[in-house]
Amino acid sequence: MVATKIVVYGLSTEGYSIACQMAMKGADVFIVDESAHMAISLKAEIAKTYPNVTSLKEDEPLLGVEPIDVAISHAEYLFFAPRIRKTGQEAKMEIHSKFKDATSSIKKGGSVIYNLPTGIGGNNETISLLEHVSGLEMGKNISYFYYPLSKNNTPEIIGSFNAKNDDKLSKLLESDKKGKKFVSIPSSEILHATKILTQFASLSSVLEVSKFAQDSQTRNDLVLTEYNDLFLDDMTNGLYDLRSLGTSVEGAGTMMYLVNGSIKGIEGYVKRLIDEIRSTLKKNELKASRTKVVLVWTQDSYEMRGDKVDMLNSLVTKLRDYIGDVEIHQGQELDIFHSDKTTIIVACSKFDYEKITKNGKDSDVIVIKTNPLCEIL
Repeated sequence: MVATKIVVYGLSTEGYSIACQMAMKGADVFIVDESAHMAISLKAEIAKTYPNVTSLKEDEPLLGVEPIDVAISHAEYLFFAPRIRKTGQEAKMEIHSKFKDATSSIKKGGSVIYNLPTGIGGNNETISLLEHVSGLEMGKNISYFYYPLSKNNTPEIIGSFNAKNDDKLSKLLESDKKGKKFVSIPSSEILHATKILTQFASLSSVLEVSKFAQDSQTRNDLVLTEYNDLFLDDMTNGLYDLRSLGTSVEGAGTMMYLVNGSIKGIEGYVKRLIDEIRSTLKKNELKASRTKVVLVWTQDSYEMRGDKVDMLNSLVTKLRDYIGDVEIHQGQELDIFHSDKTTIIVACSKFDYEKITKNGKDSDVIVIKTNPLCEIL
């Protein structure tokens, strides 16, 4: 039996995860490393040995490689899961450029699975671009699926052109003997949009209402809720999807109010966090010149979306307007307890907060949790 030939375009966390899953099911998988401009053969034993991209890159095992165009020309299924680091209109240009590169060599009978979020109606433009680049007609000699991936969950729904089922694809992607459900692409766009809007509407509600927790009793009571473990890292999950949704909707209707209100909720929280840091200086009678701020945020550099990188850079820029000495720590050991300055550590994720508290802290160190209360320890 000939193994199903698959190419995953993009050495991203999400792309690597499904590539490993399919390799362990016996598929012939190649994953495209855009930075090296090569397609890497991903065998089942490699998938079992290296659970993520970081471990693979750190160990640098000897792997079979092929030119990208050769690998894609043989692919039955092409997954488009690149890392995107641009924002706004530049992100759209970056995606289009990579999508052209990914699909220019695809052959008749192939299938493209698009793994980035598009918003409402966004796949229409992508399908038109695919037909133009490949010279193939959609639904006749090439197939297209919409399957937006994220780190935290795997969709059970696959959007399919004309809602056509593909049992082979379903079996490749199933994780627990439960096959995927195929729906039309417009339906899958609406389902994904609903999930994202629901997520951010809930988050925005928490962030806005938390502003009213001013007195110590109220704040102490709220610390006992699940919101205590909601960090900036969690708040930015799916922000790329939300912005994609915003760019796909025209006019000033309720949908745009929901999207823009959610984005403003996040921006408002960041402003409140910065104000809390400034207030901490004032309360403790600290001079900005004698204070260091350390943003501790361990990020996955191979994640498809660049929301967290963008948010971290924005935080640094805004903080440096008030405090010159701002550092970033990502994953490495915190060696900051012997500074001649008072240090304010900003814990941006639950993982980082637990790492900080495990190490203990000196009296000259102030820890701020990036939860809805901007809790100070």
